Amino acid sequence: MGGLFIGECNKLRILFLTDTHIRGNTPKNRTDDLPETLEKKFKEIIEIVHDYNVDFLLHGGDLFDRPDVSISIMSKFAPILNKIEVPIYIICGNHDIFGHNPHTVNRTMLGLLDALDIIKIINPDEKIYLEKNNLKVQLTGHPYTYNIDREYDKSPYIVDEVSDDVDYAIHIVHGMLLNKPFIKGIPYTLVDDIKNTKAHITLAGHYHSGFGIINIDNKYFVNPGSLIRITNSLIEIDRTPKVTLIDLEKNIHIDLLELKTAAKGEDVLDRSEIENHIFKSEKLFEFKQSIDTAMNFEKLEINDILIEVSNAKNVSEEVKREALRRIANSQMKDLGGGL
Repeated sequence: MGGLFIGECNKLRILFLTDTHIRGNTPKNRTDDLPETLEKKFKEIIEIVHDYNVDFLLHGGDLFDRPDVSISIMSKFAPILNKIEVPIYIICGNHDIFGHNPHTVNRTMLGLLDALDIIKIINPDEKIYLEKNNLKVQLTGHPYTYNIDREYDKSPYIVDEVSDDVDYAIHIVHGMLLNKPFIKGIPYTLVDDIKNTKAHITLAGHYHSGFGIINIDNKYFVNPGSLIRITNSLIEIDRTPKVTLIDLEKNIHIDLLELKTAAKGEDVLDRSEIENHIFKSEKLFEFKQSIDTAMNFEKLEINDILIEVSNAKNVSEEVKREALRRIANSQMKDLGGGL
């Protein structure tokens, strides 16, 4: 959507990426060494920032895969992030914080990076101003919260006020912003639901597959997809991780740039493991539906419901054990423990 050329410096240029999920191990659906792959990708980000004369880097959340990654992982990636030559602004993703609560960020590794001035966390209701070449940008953001995609309130996605002295407004949000309806039972927000925002550009994270660039009445909605492919979805095999380059001048120009260090999905993703996970998820969903339709569960404990329905429906032992394990784990968490 418009030409971007290495070496241009007479405009304000932004690099946006999201869902990097820094972690110290490799999930079952990957066949490579994921921490090593992440390191290569971040080093490519450093090169892109330098080669494209980027002025600011924006991150859509889930920098980390968990809020308390190990010190050894922090020791590896903090210096890499510190080598990025421009200011880094980020919002909290659900994996960056405890209990989907942004107020816990000061107890996380993301909060530590903020305290060390390696990154800058954008707080809700905070306005940050980016300036270069007589251009001024209002930057706002909203972190992930457990109710961000509630049907009756889309305010986390919408900018109501833009300062009179700014040229553009950019809003970053970590939530299930989509370009088309999703799976029943999973809360989400459609781009059409927030098209009245006053932000010129809305940048989204959380939905790993992304939806690219959408232009509605000269307002842009962008999700390039996660930088790392860890979702158990066959779509990920065909997807190449991308970052977003934004040029602001008299007009807005946005392009998606594929990472050169991103291997082909078939070379790093285990198709059989992904298909196995999908199969188990489908069986668990069917099991839940049978509970909803077959039982009067107001009179029973949830474990009794599971056992009775599984026996009546000839559900396999594997599915039954997994369902019971998840319930037990949830109950243990309520007691302060966990499995």
